[in-house]
Amino acid sequence: MASRIVSGALTLALAATGALLAPGSASASPPGTKDVTAVLFEWNFASVARECTDRLGPAGYGYVQVSPPAEHVQGAQWWTSYQPVSYRIAGRLGDRTAFRNMVGTCHAAGVKVVVDAVVNHMSAGGGTGTGGSSYSKYTYPGLYSSADFDDCTGQITDYRDRWNVQHCELVGLADLDTGEEYVRGALARYLNDLLSLGVDGFRIDAAKHIPAADLAHIKSRLSNPSVYWKQEVIQGNGEAVQPGEYTGNGDVQEFRYAYDLKRVFTQENLAYLKNYGEGWGYLPSGVSGVFVDNHDTERNGSTLSYKDNANYTLAQVFMLAWPYGAPDINSGYEFTDHDAGPPAGGRVDACWQNGWKCQHAWPEIQRMVAFRNATRGQAVTDWWDNGADAIAFGRGTKGFVAVNHESGSLTRTYQTSLPAGTYCNVQNNTTVNVNGSGHLTATLAADTALAVHAGKTTC
Repeated sequence: MASRIVSGALTLALAATGALLAPGSASASPPGTKDVTAVLFEWNFASVARECTDRLGPAGYGYVQVSPPAEHVQGAQWWTSYQPVSYRIAGRLGDRTAFRNMVGTCHAAGVKVVVDAVVNHMSAGGGTGTGGSSYSKYTYPGLYSSADFDDCTGQITDYRDRWNVQHCELVGLADLDTGEEYVRGALARYLNDLLSLGVDGFRIDAAKHIPAADLAHIKSRLSNPSVYWKQEVIQGNGEAVQPGEYTGNGDVQEFRYAYDLKRVFTQENLAYLKNYGEGWGYLPSGVSGVFVDNHDTERNGSTLSYKDNANYTLAQVFMLAWPYGAPDINSGYEFTDHDAGPPAGGRVDACWQNGWKCQHAWPEIQRMVAFRNATRGQAVTDWWDNGADAIAFGRGTKGFVAVNHESGSLTRTYQTSLPAGTYCNVQNNTTVNVNGSGHLTATLAADTALAVHAGKTTC
C-alpha cells in the first residue's frame, strides 16, 4: 500500500505492501464460506464494532479490516497511522480496551478481524507519540535502537535493485532490519499480542520491502502460524521484487486486477472480461487478494474510486460476482486534500454523514456480498456479451448477473442455468422470472446491473 508521509515540512509519498495468509497451502481465499472483507479505513474501533453488529454480520461479510492499531506519530493526516513509534495499542482509533471490545463484538456478529500491520518500518522523525511515548528516528526506547535498523539510511531509488528496495528507506521511514533475530522476535511478539486479543489475520503493509524469507520466519514464530495473511506487494514491470515470491507465505494483493478494471471500464469493452484473472496473467486465484480500489490507489488515481460513480459501482458488482481471488471492499471518506485524515478522528456516527462514504454499505455493493456467498464454488456459465459494453454470465445453478455499461437501455432474453422460478434482482429489489428453459428476460437501463441468486427468491 502506498502511503503519503510528512516529516516536518517534507511531504513524502509512501508505498507499502501487504497480504493475508491461509493455512497450510497458503490459499489466497480466506478460510470459510464468506471471503469478502470490508476495509473500514480509519474507522475507530468503537465504530467498527457497531458496524459489525448492525451491518457487516447481517450482510454476510466474512471479515473486517481495521487500520493500524499501534501507537504512531502525532498529526491529523491519515498516513500518521503508518508511522508506528511503539507497538502499544494507543493510536487515534482507540486504546487496548476499545480494540479488544471491537474484536469480541465483531466475532459475536460472525465477522472475523484483520489488522493492517506495519512491520517494515518505524517513523520518519522524532517527537512524542499518540500514546505519550518519546522517540527519535532509529531510537524507540524499550523497543528498538539504531542497531536494529538497516545500514542503508538513504531513500529507495532503484526498484530494479532488490537490495535497494529491501534495505533502504521507503520515503525516509526508518527501515527495520528484519533479518536480525531481535527484530524478528519483536515483530512476532507484536503480532502474537494481537492474536491474543482474538485477531484472525493480518494485512502486511509494505511487504515488498521485506524479503519473503524474513516474513516467513516471523510468521513461523506466531502462536497460529497458519493465520490469515495478506501481503501488499505491488507488481512492477522490470522490477527486482515480484508478487509471486510471496505466495508461499499467504495471499498477495493483485494490484493489476484493480488497474486493469479501471482501464476496461473507462476506455475499453466489458466483453474483454470473459477470462479475467489468471487468463490475464495474474497470480493464481487461490492466492490473490483483489479490490477495485484501496486507500492509496483512490488517492493517486491509478484505480477507480468513489468519485467515478457508475463505473465504480459496476466494477464492484463485477468483482463480487466473478470467481477470482478474495475481494476487499474499500470503505473510506470523501477527500479533496489527499493527506486529510478521517472525519471526527475516525468516529462514524452514521453512514453518508460527515463525509463518510461507506462504500461497503452502498445497496448495489452490499447486496452482492450475499450473492457471492450463495454462489461460492460455482463455475462461470452461460457467458454472453455484445462485443462491447454489455455482458452477462451465470454462476452455475446458483446465480446470474447482467451488466449494461452502454449509453442506452438494453432489453434481451438471457440463457441461464437457474432452476425455473421467481427471483429477486438484488440490484434494485424487483422480481424477475426464469422459465423452464432457463430463460430470463429483462430490461436494464444504461449503467445498471441485474443480479439474482438462489438464496433470494423474494424481495
